[in-house]
Amino acid sequence: MNPQFRAEDFGAVGDGLTLNTAAIQHAIDAAALAGGVLAFSPGVYLTGSLFLKSGITLQLDLGVTLRGSQDLTDYPLLPTRIAGIEMVWPAALLNVCEQADVRIQGAGQIDGDGKIFWDSYWTLRRAYEPRGLRWASDYDAQRPRLLQVFKSTRVSIGDGLLLRRSGFWTLHICYSSEVTVSRITIRNNEDGRGPSTDGIDIDSSSRVLIAHADIAVNDDAICIKAGRDADGLRVARPTEDVLIRDCIVRAGAAGLTFGSETSGGFRNIDASRITVLSAVPVGILFKSAPTRGGFGHDLRLQDFRLVDVAVALRITMNWNPAYSLASLPAELVDLPPHWRVLTSKVPPAQGMARLRDVHISRLQASGVQTAFEVDAYPDAPLQGFRFSELDISAQQGGHIRDAQDWKFEHCRLDLGERVSLAAADEVQGLPEGSWQVVSSLAARDVSALSFEEQDKQ
Repeated sequence: MNPQFRAEDFGAVGDGLTLNTAAIQHAIDAAALAGGVLAFSPGVYLTGSLFLKSGITLQLDLGVTLRGSQDLTDYPLLPTRIAGIEMVWPAALLNVCEQADVRIQGAGQIDGDGKIFWDSYWTLRRAYEPRGLRWASDYDAQRPRLLQVFKSTRVSIGDGLLLRRSGFWTLHICYSSEVTVSRITIRNNEDGRGPSTDGIDIDSSSRVLIAHADIAVNDDAICIKAGRDADGLRVARPTEDVLIRDCIVRAGAAGLTFGSETSGGFRNIDASRITVLSAVPVGILFKSAPTRGGFGHDLRLQDFRLVDVAVALRITMNWNPAYSLASLPAELVDLPPHWRVLTSKVPPAQGMARLRDVHISRLQASGVQTAFEVDAYPDAPLQGFRFSELDISAQQGGHIRDAQDWKFEHCRLDLGERVSLAAADEVQGLPEGSWQVVSSLAARDVSALSFEEQDKQ
């Protein structure tokens, strides 16, 4: 049996007022040295950044809360990757950095108490936007993440854990492998709606399992990332061999997102049994920019259930240009180092992300406004997408542009009473032959549209 350690034996006080950073870190160091378990008596433990060490189990039982300090100086600046580039940034509240065999478990809470950081971000952004610096605001308004796994392996997180009110991203898994996240709840829309409070970001990492996550955030809920622009292309590290299953997304920008940091590429991603509810505008989202580059292939998404979302599938290769495309106003000369990184030029041919071999199957979507919003580039078409057993009820079909070799099998699109030839024609841009069955059925004004891709040679 692993040795047991108690945080209070090292001077930690769970009164919600005492700053416990040094006491808890001392307890972590002692428990890790013995390969032991660190537990806490019920209470609220105020703390700055903590650094877990190899071999430790951090046990946060029901009634235990680690609450983040609202003083940014309690989060030391360290080298990391943030929003796709490598730079110095405040440490997270809880950090697993260059460690192995770490467990964080229990039904307790890790609470970022992040509203003060959300407010500081909005103040900076309001000052930056009139100057054409929207792209820099996320990097300059330094906000601590809640939990960071960085350059680490064999890390396990979950067993009923509640993560809430993160100052920035909630759980960031970067340059890591063999990470398991199971049975966690994320709630970031308390005290307001925190900007960029992503749920789980898997960033240039491999052999990751995400299971039984219940997520309500104000940005991407589960997001696959791999670096931004010139810096991401320099690192060139993909996210690969990822399993995501049995998750529910109650609020966020999208249910499952790929990008916009696509530079290192994605491959062998398998997501299944994902439910996305009405407070989420997009079910499945692929996003990139013409300076990102990278690739995505062997992506398999199945058994999704979308309820009352605005768009079932959105693919945009020119996402949010004010944020994605960094350009300097002429009068700026004395630049922070990360601004130079963000504005490094990427050749056009290298900047186009390439997506291919994506299979989406057994997707059920009801109450949808638009089925498809798909836009890419003629020089980098979306290739070899396969759709099988889709069942979508939507107000309108939408559009699909710059698609090549897309195939639909045993799929159904229901436009309800609005079905007519004109309504079916709202879905534009598929290669010739894709919608032959749709058009003939729609001309007869039926409400259930089934379509099957024809051979396009």
